[in-house]
Amino acid sequence: MTDNHILLGGNGTDQIILNAGMANRHGLITGATGTGKTVTLQVLAESFSRLGVPVFTADVKGDLSGLATGGKAHPKITERLEYIKINNHAFGASPVVFWDVFGKQGHPVRTTVSEMGPTLLANLLELNETQEGVLQIAFSVADDEGLLLLDLKDLRSMLNWTADNAAELERDYGRVSKQSVTAILRRLLVLEEAGGEVFFGEPAIRIEHLMQTDFSGRGVVSILDATTLYHSPRIYATFLLWLLSELMEELPEQGDADRPKLVFFFDEAHLLFSKAPSALLEKITQVVRLIRSKGVGVFFITQYPNDVPDEVIGQLGNRIQHALRAFTPKDKKAVKAAAETFRQNPAFDTETIIGQLGVGEALISTLDKKGVPSMVERVLMSPPCSKFGPVDESERAKLIDRSPLKGTYEQSMDRESAYEMLAKREEELLRQREAQALQEEETKEKRRSTSSKSSGSKRQGVGEAFAKSVARAVGSSLGRQIIRGILGSIIGGRR
Repeated sequence: MTDNHILLGGNGTDQIILNAGMANRHGLITGATGTGKTVTLQVLAESFSRLGVPVFTADVKGDLSGLATGGKAHPKITERLEYIKINNHAFGASPVVFWDVFGKQGHPVRTTVSEMGPTLLANLLELNETQEGVLQIAFSVADDEGLLLLDLKDLRSMLNWTADNAAELERDYGRVSKQSVTAILRRLLVLEEAGGEVFFGEPAIRIEHLMQTDFSGRGVVSILDATTLYHSPRIYATFLLWLLSELMEELPEQGDADRPKLVFFFDEAHLLFSKAPSALLEKITQVVRLIRSKGVGVFFITQYPNDVPDEVIGQLGNRIQHALRAFTPKDKKAVKAAAETFRQNPAFDTETIIGQLGVGEALISTLDKKGVPSMVERVLMSPPCSKFGPVDESERAKLIDRSPLKGTYEQSMDRESAYEMLAKREEELLRQREAQALQEEETKEKRRSTSSKSSGSKRQGVGEAFAKSVARAVGSSLGRQIIRGILGSIIGGRR
């Protein structure tokens, strides 16, 4: 590795490099299970870290925690180093911060319902078009009044309020089906049973904590433990997509630079695109295209290139293809599709070589400094400087205990939000009804006057109703409209 290049491997004659300045043109790592994708990810992560580039990656198998510990010499590693002509392979650890949605294998990871937004939440809940429309209305009412939805009980309260006030909402926001609200509430119960309730709340993860360097200038590798989260694939994929959208909305434009601000590895990427509606796929494609200008490089890792839609794969300039075995007609079609994504090398038949690659070998094509893809090369991948496989639990516990973020996210918060504010509103309405009942007992004239006022209040806009009953409780800190980006993330930071 030089000042701006990452050594990927060699072919016995030449060394194959990745220009770090082209990493924000994104990449694709593919291959069958057990062919070396995880080790390739490990090599890339520690290499970007040494260049001073922060890295985020999910650890689906639990193997990537070895980045936090230095590797050891081994005859097979020595043989590989000699073949690639690496003379200065220095074993060593990378600075690592562990994260875990469930707070057991790392710092807890949370976001708020408001920050995730209705588009991604609808995908997470697997809502149909009508149900998504109702969810959009609930968010729109909350956003228009600057009312944050922090956790699932806030969202549940907002949905119930929306159903109770469907008639008043219809004029300004559209029809609200109470049956759809009921269906959404049922889906929320399913999400809670899958562990989703621990994911929503405060303190929410701050993007700057994923973009740190250590005292020596090396980029910190943030590792999300996904060994448990992976069993809830919809939550896993939606969380990573939300994180990408947050990076895109919060980071300033950078333009072309010598190296990216952050490199993001999206393992098991097929989960992101599987069953995603076409409208969401369009937005994902837009995020991948636009996040490049924010200095973020995204590498998708999956088994087959056709796991990724053509609209997205066309934006992935750097390709690393490990072995694929073609046993069925479907497999043969996938191998052919993989071969066709490369700039062909006249020295060999790409489609044939894909099935002949050994463990740790890959076909590689990267972008040069002008953004032109190189001819595909058959490459023996470099070994990592860090440890193969996971660290033991005691070592992980020590690293978490020494983390500079210790204590930042461990204690959850539950400040006043939609649940409490709507409860106050109901209490206020109850007191008003009681006072009205007393007045009606005194005189029929007052009763008619009170009835007239009540009738008029029912016809006021929903914004006016909120202003009278909630605004005082909300206060100035939440009293402005929320604006959302492409995938529904809040623009302008947290509130």
